[in-house]
Amino acid sequence: MTDARFPGTARLRNAPEFRQVLSNGRRRHDDFFTVVVLANELQRPRLGITVSRRAARLAVQRNRIKRLIRESYRQQIETLPAVDIVVMAKSQARDADNRTLIQSLESHWHRLR
Repeated sequence: MTDARFPGTARLRNAPEFRQVLSNGRRRHDDFFTVVVLANELQRPRLGITVSRRAARLAVQRNRIKRLIRESYRQQIETLPAVDIVVMAKSQARDADNRTLIQSLESHWHRLR
């Protein structure tokens, strides 16, 4: 069973870390998310999330999407390689149901493995 928390060591925490991944990482996308991945030397994966107002106008929409991304990542963290991941939501994610978004994220995690 995995830990229910999402610790700081599992996150990208500042702008230079995000910039490093966004400028040097490999991009994959589908209808709902763009996922940028860059190998790290930390022996564990880390996650960064961006959900812009352009993608989801209301804060409640942005928060729902971020919550789903975090939960999906938390469930997969043990199986992911040592990479930094930035997940960027697209505007189609705003109107998609939770099941669809989770399936999309799981396909991204599967490709990472």
